[in-house]
Formats: sequence, C-alpha cells, structure tokens
Amino acid sequence: MSAARRPQRPSRPRQPWFPGDPTTVGSDPDYRFTLANERTFLAWVRTSLALAAGGLGALTVLDDFRGEEVLGISLLVLSFFTAATSYRRWSLNEMAMRLDEPLPSSRLPLVMAVGVSIVALVAAIVFVIDAL
Repeated sequence: MSAARRPQRPSRPRQPWFPGDPTTVGSDPDYRFTLANERTFLAWVRTSLALAAGGLGALTVLDDFRGEEVLGISLLVLSFFTAATSYRRWSLNEMAMRLDEPLPSSRLPLVMAVGVSIVALVAAIVFVIDAL
C-alpha cells in the first residue's frame, strides 16, 4: 500500500500502558492474522495462569523449605507482569496490522526468559540449601 493511501493513525494522545480499542483504527486485516494474534494473547494469559499456580503452589506446599516465600512471590510477580502486559502487546499488534505498519517490538519474551531463568536458579538454590 502506498504511503498516500495508507490509513493514518488517529491524532489522539499516546496511551503507552493501556492502548485503546484497536478496532477503531485502520481497516480489517485478514482474519487469519487477527485470530493468530488472539491465540498468541491467550497463550500469554495461559502462561500467566501457570506461573500464578506455581507461585501459589510454592507458597502453600513448600512449607518446610527455607526461601519458599522468595520462590513463590517471584513466580507471582512474573505472573502479574505477564498478564498485565499481554493485553498491551495484543492491542499494539492488532493496531499495527490494521494500519499496515510493522509489528512493534516487545520486551515480554526477554523478560519471561530472564525471569524464568532467575526463578529456576532461586528454586535450585532453595532446594540445595534445604538439603544441607
């Protein structure tokens, strides 16, 4: 699509944390892309739920381990961050598709990789210390 015919982003203030309804801008993309974007959003939500379940499980089941609070709270914080940013990621991707723009970059995969690595390291340390 040429730059002259490209739909323009509305001139409203930027909403970096809570983007508005993306269906109010641009034109409808191929439904397959919209559904793929929605599946990705739901995968992030499932990941968040799994992290929350792991965090709550660590806090309730691992009563005999020192450091179980750190492990459980770390998982819950990572769960909150994932859930809180998944809608923003979905909305910005949907808006970019509707405006025929490149998809925005996201730090969520990097944060998840680093966060899960740290939680795994904390879990290993907790279990080693408890075994001593």
